[in-house]
Amino acid sequence: MANESSEFDFDYVIVGSGFGGSVSALRLAEKGYSVAVIEQGRRWTPQNLPKTSWQFWDFIWSPQVGLRGFFKINLFKRVMVLSGCGVGGGSITYAQTLLVPPEKIWQQGTWKGLEDWQKTMPAFYDLAKRMLGVTENRRRAPADYKLYEMAKVWGCEDTFKLENVGVFFGDDDKPQGAEYNDPYFGGAGPKRKSCNACGGCMVGCKYDSKNTLDKNYLYLAEQLGVEVKAETKVLDVSPIAGAIDGSEGYRLTLRPTFKRFGKKTQITARSVIFSAASLGTQDLLLRMKDIGALPNLSEQLGKQVRTNSESLLGVRYPGSDLDLSTGIAIGSGIQIDQFTHVEATRYPSGSNIISFLFTPLTGGKPGITRPLSWLGAVAKLLVTNPVKGLRALMPYRFANETMIFLVMQTVDAHIDFSLKRPWFWPFSKQMTSSSKRIPTFIPEANNFTEKVAKATDGIGLSSISEILFNVPTTAHCMGGCCMGDTAKTGVIDNQHRVHNYKNLFVIDGSTISSNLGVNPSLTITALAERAMSFIPPKEDGAQNVRHIQGDETKAQAVGEM
Repeated sequence: MANESSEFDFDYVIVGSGFGGSVSALRLAEKGYSVAVIEQGRRWTPQNLPKTSWQFWDFIWSPQVGLRGFFKINLFKRVMVLSGCGVGGGSITYAQTLLVPPEKIWQQGTWKGLEDWQKTMPAFYDLAKRMLGVTENRRRAPADYKLYEMAKVWGCEDTFKLENVGVFFGDDDKPQGAEYNDPYFGGAGPKRKSCNACGGCMVGCKYDSKNTLDKNYLYLAEQLGVEVKAETKVLDVSPIAGAIDGSEGYRLTLRPTFKRFGKKTQITARSVIFSAASLGTQDLLLRMKDIGALPNLSEQLGKQVRTNSESLLGVRYPGSDLDLSTGIAIGSGIQIDQFTHVEATRYPSGSNIISFLFTPLTGGKPGITRPLSWLGAVAKLLVTNPVKGLRALMPYRFANETMIFLVMQTVDAHIDFSLKRPWFWPFSKQMTSSSKRIPTFIPEANNFTEKVAKATDGIGLSSISEILFNVPTTAHCMGGCCMGDTAKTGVIDNQHRVHNYKNLFVIDGSTISSNLGVNPSLTITALAERAMSFIPPKEDGAQNVRHIQGDETKAQAVGEM
């Protein structure tokens, strides 16, 4: 819907349709603005989702080699990042765990002192929870009972909790999988089905139970006329000639994602919001700074990228009759010390391709000697228990037999990203990681895994990237466009406005300015709601737009918001 009342195609163009982009799209449309959302990934439905992760061409995202899925794996020198891509962003493949971080995170990092965060954020967290349908897990499954058993072994069973998640569970007196009219938005949303505990959340929910963004924020935004341009890549974002600060708007150059030499098109917008997730936003902004399209971006761009100080570990039970693949992707969690949160994670039966990220649990010191420790661990396993050891190394039944531990810490550590020409491909610049290494494994988590594996007759697992490349793995890359009171201290201000530019915003995980220690999706959503609260209604826009607040819906004049 082009904005015919002005010289621009749209009032706002949003790059990316994840948590920041989808929230922004709905709230701006409610305020009367014309909005386009540019998404490089595909639109996913229950009909075109992969049956298992072995259908890798529809699961893995790597369009350069013809893979058009939604699960991205980016290996850098300092970190391996797992993320999502598609209409709805990371919500298509994330584990829908929606947690409020500890209050101390607001007193860390570059956003410290920019706002009375502890006073203002609770209301936005509450709104985000309602919109995302957050509720306690009601599909307690074998892996959750097993985690409680492990917590008792470690002596922290009092910290065990069923996680708060964005899943529709329906009524207890109705069968799992039953269909319901929209349960969240007073009939304005789509029909839903109650969760059947298949464990398939992270390979895409095929049963309309997972509260992905295309079923709440983005769905509602499209009902208000927001245009979502899927399978479209943004190549360039430049201020319109004559106003290098963007005060006269922006021109964006686009091309089809899967046609490398496809026809380029251009659109214009009064304002642009970067919401392409931490890696995507950093990459695009670094390129715009490098080519001189946005030369005045802060030198802090790409700095202080955080990983939640994460580690991926696990325990496998080869030959076990207990099916650990059922339930929801992340159903429960424990706190093994004051800094370290552990969540029980699973993939559905048959989705065993993730097994290639794991190997037998390995100790030792990070660095060039750890592969030797790994060889020793593999040899010991095969000598002491050859049958069980061999089965533990095979992908067959991995999802059914394995508990993956997602370990997160609030301990602060970060890396930096920049554009460089790699030695193996000097023809173009690529985003690379630098600065000091962040910890490649967490001793407390390794000790926990070793102890509980032994106590429960399982085989401990480590992440292969930690062993062979001395690189940690994270599913929660954050930062790179952190907040600061000036361009010397941050890329954006505390209202998400880009320093040195007008009408330019960053609203996604790249703005998170300290380690959260929990899954960041709820915090990104809450920050986006807060950012949108600063945008006034359009002066000549609609005068009565429905303002949706989850299960508390109300019709409200835009001018009263």
